[in-house]
Amino acid sequence: MFNLEEFIEKVARECHEANRAYCKLIGDNSQLPWDKAPQWQQESAMDGVRYHLDNRNSTPADSHVSWMAQKEKDGWVYGDVKDPEKKTHPCMVPYEKLPMEQRLKDYVFWCIVRAHIAINKL
Repeated sequence: MFNLEEFIEKVARECHEANRAYCKLIGDNSQLPWDKAPQWQQESAMDGVRYHLDNRNSTPADSHVSWMAQKEKDGWVYGDVKDPEKKTHPCMVPYEKLPMEQRLKDYVFWCIVRAHIAINKL
């Protein structure tokens, strides 16, 4: 039997791990494996999967807008450095102002979710 919440967590885990691998590729070794990632980070990934399930025509740019709205709701603001304690993040800018290497994170996330939607015929 298909369990939607298990599916969301599975896809979020894959998105997280792909993002972690991509971050390593660009010199960012700060991302922890899914099982060691903080709960807020896991929830953020699951929220992203839910967003794309609910908004089938969304784009990677829409993904960023949704991510940023959730971060703002949780009290995050722009900061030169990502700091979970201070809730600052350098990606708290409009999608168009993100460096290409950061935009690619949204694209990878979007591609993984879209692939799961297609494979599972959702």
